[in-house]
Amino acid sequence: MADTLRVWSYSRCSTCRKALTWLDQQGVSYELVDITEDPPSRDLLAEATSFFGKRAPLFNTSGLSYRALGSAVVKAMTDDQALDALAADGKLIKRPFVALPGGQFLVGFKQDQWEEALQR
Repeated sequence: MADTLRVWSYSRCSTCRKALTWLDQQGVSYELVDITEDPPSRDLLAEATSFFGKRAPLFNTSGLSYRALGSAVVKAMTDDQALDALAADGKLIKRPFVALPGGQFLVGFKQDQWEEALQR
């Protein structure tokens, strides 16, 4: 569980830039992590899977890494294999990926969900 708001982002991702701009405008402090250089740990991804109740929300289905694997391969993976793949390749993870204090998670950027999660 995160002590502070941690945001895994990719500098070339427009959705990530929108999310970071929104956080800055709201005055929310956060720790920024490059998702390609330091992806979330397997344990943290397992926590996120439990939080969402499934692993599907964690996958960046429009990304090159996902398309290279193929949806059939991803669907055929066990949960352990999926967590290993996500932890090994940050570009497989939907971004931004956010770990909030208290064990909640956000993936992607939908302002209304972020406002609710951050009570803004």
